[in-house]
Amino acid sequence: MSSFVSKQRVEILNKHGEKLVGVLHSTGSKNLVILCHGFRSTKEARTLLNLIAALTGEGLGAFHFDFAGNGESDGEFQYGNYHKEVDDLHAIVLFFSEKKYKICAITGHSKGGNVVLLYASTHNGVPLVINLSGRFALKRGIDGRLGKDFVERIKKDGFIDVKDRTGKVEYRVTEESLMDRLNTDMHAACRAIGKDCSGGRRAKHEAAVALAKKRRGRLPSSNLRVLTIHGSVDEIVPSEDAFEFDKLIPNHKLHIIEGANHCYTGHQEELASLLLDFIKSTQVVDVDDTAAQLI
Repeated sequence: MSSFVSKQRVEILNKHGEKLVGVLHSTGSKNLVILCHGFRSTKEARTLLNLIAALTGEGLGAFHFDFAGNGESDGEFQYGNYHKEVDDLHAIVLFFSEKKYKICAITGHSKGGNVVLLYASTHNGVPLVINLSGRFALKRGIDGRLGKDFVERIKKDGFIDVKDRTGKVEYRVTEESLMDRLNTDMHAACRAIGKDCSGGRRAKHEAAVALAKKRRGRLPSSNLRVLTIHGSVDEIVPSEDAFEFDKLIPNHKLHIIEGANHCYTGHQEELASLLLDFIKSTQVVDVDDTAAQLI
């Protein structure tokens, strides 16, 4: 299938008044998939661009954007910032919902995978959530960037500057931003997915998370469906994290791509095929609307 695709730069304000910059790939269809980039990445990440090409080739619209503090968007880069990025995503969802788009799915790669899952634990209204290589155990992987003594150093100095091999500072990690990551509980968030968190209010989310912590097994199912895709040889986030998501999230499907790394090098077509098959199989797309764009 193929369709005419137009691209439009879109600027949207988040709740903090910061400008979020994104690109809308329009096929004329009101069916829309929103894609979220990972840590210190941008909307131009190759994995996202390849997925957008696959989506628009099937007549679906796609929107990708830079979180605040990344790429072209306003704001200062922060190491943690998980819930603020959820707020950014919510601003995007509201913007396109008000313009009468049908948001079929939200998709995130790496840290973006965490963001879309956290979004699902705090907000209703998006039927499909696709997590690509998200990290379940957020306390892991920190010493690889900050050093094994990161807790002592940041308590002493209040920050850690992460430098490249030449000694140039790439970004600063403050104690507050580090604690944001350490205090983001993916276990509780996964257990909260599927609960009614009407309007996405934080207080209701916290109540749902508190309830989830007390309960065993999966929460009651809803119309929400979640797909996790992970590479078997992911060098950044171990594939075992994907199995933890599968244990906890209701209405969840897991697919491990054998031989794939964190960025799915050499496996981009398989990744796109899995994503498209999931979206089609769940029947959330307005088929008549999309099909009209392919004639």
